[in-house]
Amino acid sequence: MAGGKKVYSFQEVSKHSDRKDCWLIIAGKVYDVTPFMEEHPGGDEVLLACTGKDATADFDDIGHSDSAKDLMPQYCIGEVDAATVPDRVTYAVPRDDDGPKKATTGAGAGAWATLLQLAVPVLLLALAFALQSYSKAKAQ
Repeated sequence: MAGGKKVYSFQEVSKHSDRKDCWLIIAGKVYDVTPFMEEHPGGDEVLLACTGKDATADFDDIGHSDSAKDLMPQYCIGEVDAATVPDRVTYAVPRDDDGPKKATTGAGAGAWATLLQLAVPVLLLALAFALQSYSKAKAQ
């Protein structure tokens, strides 16, 4: 224990993750921010989204003011046991080594669509020309 503060395991801190009991880990220290939930300028949802993980990066990315950082010591209740904090989880995009997949409807489906896109306007023009010619022939 450093400075008389209690040392908490990551699992213990993770249990405190709701509006009535919210603890955060920032820079190796544990903060009980429950009393600050309603006052937080970003709202309580921002704080709740940072529970159950090391919120240091989230805290630093926001760029908190000096006055915000000055409030932190009053909410500090101890430190986290670094040995219990899991490695940072990163998301790996699954790779498909076979290349892009073809449509399951068949290769000919795209050809028919292209053919119809070209044929329909041509048929409409031919029909209009035929009607015009028929009406001129009937008028004579």
